Amino acid sequence: DSIDLAEDRERFGALLKRLKIPHPAHGAARTLAEAQRAAARVGYPLMVRPSYVLGGRAMEVVYDDKQLAGYMDRALAGGAGLPILLDRFLEAAKEVDVDAISDGKDVFIGGIMEHIEEAGIHSGDSACVLPPYSLDEKIVETITAQTRKLAKALKVKGLLNMQYAIRDGVVYVLEANPRASRTVPFVSKATGVPLAKIAAKVMAGLPLKKCLAPWRKVLARRKSWYAVKEVVFPWMRFPEVDVVLGPEMRSTGEVMGIDGGVGLAFAKSQAAAGGALPKSGKILFSVREKDRPEAFRVASGLAALGYRLAGTSGTAAYLRSRGLTIESVKKLSEGHPNVVDVIRDGEVSLLINTPDGPRARSDGFHIRRTALLHNVPLITTLAAAHAAVEGLQQSFVSPWRIHSLQELHALPADNRTIDG
Repeated sequence: DSIDLAEDRERFGALLKRLKIPHPAHGAARTLAEAQRAAARVGYPLMVRPSYVLGGRAMEVVYDDKQLAGYMDRALAGGAGLPILLDRFLEAAKEVDVDAISDGKDVFIGGIMEHIEEAGIHSGDSACVLPPYSLDEKIVETITAQTRKLAKALKVKGLLNMQYAIRDGVVYVLEANPRASRTVPFVSKATGVPLAKIAAKVMAGLPLKKCLAPWRKVLARRKSWYAVKEVVFPWMRFPEVDVVLGPEMRSTGEVMGIDGGVGLAFAKSQAAAGGALPKSGKILFSVREKDRPEAFRVASGLAALGYRLAGTSGTAAYLRSRGLTIESVKKLSEGHPNVVDVIRDGEVSLLINTPDGPRARSDGFHIRRTALLHNVPLITTLAAAHAAVEGLQQSFVSPWRIHSLQELHALPADNRTIDG
């Protein structure tokens, strides 16, 4: 019943209303007509998905009636789980994951993870940081209070995963999952507290306080480092798939990087995932028009570090107009040598490309695929690009220090710095 309460949008919405917890407007539909009425009430853009699915299967962001009709046709023809859920998609929102344990009376917050990518990328495909690196104390307190309320209301005895979106200072509940999450191993390694072991004992009937007792000293120690979870994708095994992130989960593995600064921890995570950030060379930009102002900030940071810049015609023209020195590279339709040629010839050290539209075989698809095939590190969101710049800035100043988890968690309580 608790699983159904968390999954059924009408029941869950009523629970959140009773608890006075904000959540995006939502609806549910079993037919196209019902979906259109829900869309008119909730408003576009919408996050649509079938009921009772994992991994974001068949989840999409829909921006208008035409897209909604196409989605419903595919969903109904494919036997997707009904009803179809329609939630207002919060654009440009910060997303947060929380792993907690409850015994029905007490609630322990295992970890609050701030996503690097904005809301709209599946949580399993997003890099995330523990502890949060940009959330103010009031937001963290709100997230903690809402998690405690929902754990008790859902009568959870064991693990609970919560997903939140933060926009304009408001914390919205996206999902409550009364089960273990894929982030539990990451949180356990980063904090030194074995969440699965504790939760298993709670599920067997032991009180939470008793299960936490052996870990009091670990919990009391202040950890002065950041842990970044990064994901690993199987792109090379699927040659026809575009390397673009979205609401449907694509990743098949995870790595983590730990350091005293968020930037260095992120840089370590990229190296662990097989896409180490380059220390020199040419950075190629090809971003959609609406991303160009933000791309300018990224490019400026890279230029200040001594990287050479290149870009496809529109991106290069914009960045040049803002005062940056940047080489123009031809698009595929403009002859040779073009953007694919320069990647294939080894001239590019890092590609920053944001997808523009759903076309399956656009220039962007060929650019991203070529980078993948020639082992050129690829970044497809500007949030990740900003994190990469910070990682490179810190890498030039501070040499990497490598520590095992055992070394970190063995540091005395009064000397928990990663530098030792």
